[in-house]
Amino acid sequence: MPYAILFPEISPEIFSITIGEFTFALRWYALAYIVGLAAGWWLIVQAVKRPTLWPNDTSPMRPDQVEGLLTAVVLGVILGGRFGYVLFYQPGGYLSDPLAILRIWEGGMSFHGGLLGVTLSAWIWCRRNGIPPLQVADAMAMVVAIGLFLGRIANFINAELWGRPSYVPWAVVFPGRAAQDCLTPEGMVETAWGLACARHPSQLYEAVLEGLIMGAILLWLAWRRGWLKRPGALTGMFFVIYGLSRFAVEFVRQPDAQFAGPGNPLGYALQFGPSLGLTMGQILTIPMMLAGLWLVLRRRTA
Repeated sequence: MPYAILFPEISPEIFSITIGEFTFALRWYALAYIVGLAAGWWLIVQAVKRPTLWPNDTSPMRPDQVEGLLTAVVLGVILGGRFGYVLFYQPGGYLSDPLAILRIWEGGMSFHGGLLGVTLSAWIWCRRNGIPPLQVADAMAMVVAIGLFLGRIANFINAELWGRPSYVPWAVVFPGRAAQDCLTPEGMVETAWGLACARHPSQLYEAVLEGLIMGAILLWLAWRRGWLKRPGALTGMFFVIYGLSRFAVEFVRQPDAQFAGPGNPLGYALQFGPSLGLTMGQILTIPMMLAGLWLVLRRRTA
């Protein structure tokens, strides 16, 4: 029987401090957000300090204005990510307990919801400050891969959002009862503690595709190929690359359990047959890729 890699013993908490009845804990997921936002802020500041990167050799904003943009982005990520998760993935559960929407520390954030939240908050900030929205969108697209990479690494550390059962040599046995429910014989491996379910480490696939590869491409286009001079082109390329990466990884990522049922064991949100369908992640990604392709073609031929 095949063997697999046992999940390393990594605590989701970096450290915790207890003062009286209050306990403060810094988690890897929170650190990923903090570092990702800080690194993105620094890179955008460096970009706006170089007017030659932008249309008409004029930066869209001053370096000191980037801090205000960061505040808008933080609000958009948190509010959009949470409400997007509620709307797209578990509307029924939260309708029965509306106060659970506020319990962000229990988990549940949607990338597509966060993207919509950031888009809206950044657009409002641009309108209030008289700054071109598409150029700001390009600046954010240039750095978003940093946060995605760190976030997916944090997902792996948290042993969440794992992939489907598999016999690939790098399959991982994740902890927890849910991760051990293979449903089919595929993925069952022998360990020192007996039979266990091995899965694709899909979080790491996404970290490489959405983080390292996409980030390298977008930074190269922005700093070396002059894409910031055509407003919207870099944003469109981000939509295309992220969309393709997410769509591909969804084939090996465990679909959301709330969509699974007796006739839909793979948890497709849109099912075409016993073994064919689209996950919610793929459905939400399709319009994103189409919009990105339109932006790239429109701006690169303008």
